[in-house]
Amino acid sequence: MLGMRQELRLQQRLAPQLIQSLHLLQLPALDLEQVVREELETNPLLEEVPAGELEHGKEEPAGETGEEADATSDIDLDATEWSDYLSDSYELSQTFREEPDHSAETYEPVSVYQETLADDLREQLRFVLSDETELKIGEYIIGNLDSNGFLATTVEEIAATLGVPAAQVQKVLKAVQTLDPPGVGARDLRECLLIQLRERGYEEDPAYEIVDKCFDELMHKRTKEIMRITRLSKEDVAEALEVISTLNPKPASVAYGSSERPVTPDLIVERVDGEYVVSLNDRSIPALRISQNYRELLAGGGTEETKKYIVDKLNSAKWLIKSIEQRRTTMLKVMNAIVKHQRAFFDYGLDHLKPMVLQEIADEIKMHVSTVSRVSNGKYVQTPHGVFELKFFFDGKLGVSDGEDMASKVVKEKVKQMIDAEDKQNPLSDQAIADRLTRESGIEIARRTVAKYRDQLRIPSARMRKEV
Repeated sequence: MLGMRQELRLQQRLAPQLIQSLHLLQLPALDLEQVVREELETNPLLEEVPAGELEHGKEEPAGETGEEADATSDIDLDATEWSDYLSDSYELSQTFREEPDHSAETYEPVSVYQETLADDLREQLRFVLSDETELKIGEYIIGNLDSNGFLATTVEEIAATLGVPAAQVQKVLKAVQTLDPPGVGARDLRECLLIQLRERGYEEDPAYEIVDKCFDELMHKRTKEIMRITRLSKEDVAEALEVISTLNPKPASVAYGSSERPVTPDLIVERVDGEYVVSLNDRSIPALRISQNYRELLAGGGTEETKKYIVDKLNSAKWLIKSIEQRRTTMLKVMNAIVKHQRAFFDYGLDHLKPMVLQEIADEIKMHVSTVSRVSNGKYVQTPHGVFELKFFFDGKLGVSDGEDMASKVVKEKVKQMIDAEDKQNPLSDQAIADRLTRESGIEIARRTVAKYRDQLRIPSARMRKEV
């Protein structure tokens, strides 16, 4: 039992750091800059590298391996060789920059269309469900989510409205609750937190038990009651509460817009000597290193409490620096893989966008598909053809008569072009558009699919478009 308890507690101590890494990976550059500056204010062992000291092309100094970083996450104070912490090998800097150098360039925010949360969820739902009835139920559920991402109606009411069994609605709701962001589709805060804990693999963790069995006590901060009900120690409860504090009580608070909004591209793709070069637009993010201000204090001894404080802050600083560098590396890997798979788009434009799914890129860079999803959400890339969200490059497919597949975004653009060029006194019906796409482009598409694409483009029906 002791061994099991020790293993569990170790998992809990590491979890917040891993959660931080995933959180940083998901953040756009502007949000990351804010996080970094907040850390600079709260962690005295972090300092910003002055611009004049940045060395172009300098990689992270040797001596800070992954093994060393892991080894310092749980340090025995009595066994610590303090001289190790005075070594210059811990002076890490986020100074490595990829070519080309954009230091003298400014990338102003540009106006791009941003999907709503509902748009995003509907798109994800198509990869989870295939049955038309269940998709209809899922879209109805998504349409009834409130501003926080919670379901604003009951399973029974949905079943009655749509004329379907309540069990089927419950099944679809469970599918919606697996979508990103975690916690969306919950019916209350308790369910929202439990969904997020399950998504992180915490079902057997004290944090899950506390939310599940002691939710009212949790909301009123009755720590003693939680300890009595769960029979957990004060330390275990404190660690569990730390995990719970990282959950998002409002999953829909992720930055979603409803129309046009200014964004700053996180990545830049340029054509150089016939090849595409990917770089990060993160010059605004401070370059970090470990401050040496506390070397003298450590060298002079100090109390155990002081040493522990410095070790904790040192570990936190190193983890942040490594997390930022890992974020940069991962983003570049994902974008380079996208460029490789979508080379025709970068060469010739939208008409040559190919169907592609997250799993293809995950397989290419040998990372989990959820990692690719986190990189793709909410981040934008500047290309020779404009600024696009990374999610733009992942799309379903439609068959064409010559056996090739075409991305649905390409078809949407063709639908839009047809409507823009139509006779406004005799506008094209959805069926007429479907027939023209089949006849002129060999695209096999149903009338209801045209109607769906038209709705997504926020284009009214032919009757509403008719001008007298």
